[in-house]
Amino acid sequence: MEARMAGRTVVVTGGASGIGAGIAMALAKEGANVVIADLNLDAAAEQAELIQKAGGQAIAARVDVVDRDSVAAGIALAVATYGKLDCYFNNAGFNKPMKFLDVTEENFDAIMKVNVWGVLVGTQEAAKQFISQGTPGKVVNTASIAGRTGFPSFAPYSASKASVISLTQAAARALSEYKITVNAFSPGVVSTPLWKTLDKDLEEIGEGDKGFDSMSAGILLGRPAEPEDIAPTALFLASSDSDYITGQTMAIDGGMILV
Repeated sequence: MEARMAGRTVVVTGGASGIGAGIAMALAKEGANVVIADLNLDAAAEQAELIQKAGGQAIAARVDVVDRDSVAAGIALAVATYGKLDCYFNNAGFNKPMKFLDVTEENFDAIMKVNVWGVLVGTQEAAKQFISQGTPGKVVNTASIAGRTGFPSFAPYSASKASVISLTQAAARALSEYKITVNAFSPGVVSTPLWKTLDKDLEEIGEGDKGFDSMSAGILLGRPAEPEDIAPTALFLASSDSDYITGQTMAIDGGMILV
């Protein structure tokens, strides 16, 4: 049986580590040509090499998701290398916890720029490529349970991920005429390097008791997620299995948020 992603080219932003790296590896194992698009080119190259050693197809690209020219260049590299683009993952994002009453304009703007503007630009540039190719396409966005319920020390992050859910819906409506689907998934607590940084940041603002272990305690399935728990849904949304789904945000949180 042919691999589910055979011959398909996928760009994964923030693909050098954590959830993005897990998605990239899963896609490559199913036959995709993967472009690891990351601000850290060395880390992206290392991840691409891991995929290649595992028998997959991957290249690295330095992409700054808030810079339209950089995003467009990453897509152009994917097309120049593999002939076309089939799916684009807006996965890059970050968080910098602050107590609600302490949130600054700088903190708010930085998070919204990467997590929201970056998703909008990535979706626009991927859609332009799909349209110019004259082919259907898929955009998959990384939302979060924080986009469904606000967390007091993650206020800008929560707002940004709620925006990702709204952008997913708006883009699905706007791009359906071109046979482009736009979906998202919302992870809960995932064991990645990002959480080590978040725990440190929470300690610094006196919220150390509200970190990884505390949030994991509320998971119905009894454990935090690993990137490997996210990959199957990401693969589903990137493959033809999800061709009749658009504008949706799928929770992968072990039962943390029930809506």
